[in-house]
Amino acid sequence: MRLPTIVACLLLAFSAPLTLAAEPKAQVAEEKAQVLEHKAVVQPDAPPAPRSKAITQSEVQAVDPAGAAALDDAITCMARSIYWESKGGKPADMEAVASVVMNRLGHNGFPDTVCGVVKQGSETGNCQFSWWCDGRSDSVQEENRYAIAKEIARKALNRQLDDRTRGALYFHDRRVSPDWARAYVKTTETGDFLFYKPRNGTAR
Repeated sequence: MRLPTIVACLLLAFSAPLTLAAEPKAQVAEEKAQVLEHKAVVQPDAPPAPRSKAITQSEVQAVDPAGAAALDDAITCMARSIYWESKGGKPADMEAVASVVMNRLGHNGFPDTVCGVVKQGSETGNCQFSWWCDGRSDSVQEENRYAIAKEIARKALNRQLDDRTRGALYFHDRRVSPDWARAYVKTTETGDFLFYKPRNGTAR
């Protein structure tokens, strides 16, 4: 091979994009979350994700760093719901909210995606999670609290959280007494919330 040809090949190799370079962490996290989300639907009692499939701490924190992205991926939808439902609450409250989202995922009467669960009812003005259709901005106000919410979302999707709600599909703030709660069985309570599940396992 002539020297000019060799030089040309080397220049092409060094100037071309590195196709084997690692994907951005946020993209990797979102792709892993999509797989884990689907697995939670088809195998609700699956063990924690193996290390190679689990979302890492650095990956989850790379997703929606400003807390202002559109809610169109499982991590953002889960983290924003944890943040707004239990903003200012203790980790136990935040983890319990995450468990309710995961318990609903794929359950009869609920959607098969995290975003679907979080946004359910918005089309009829009867949101399951009130923050989603309260007319206020959904952008994050406290970066530190949101980082905690994303870490809890990561553990929830990785199936690394113990379900402290005992299978609950519903919850409400302990400062209110909604009529609907009478139709369900209370499973447990945390500092801020009371949790419930249907008496016969059927969601309403």
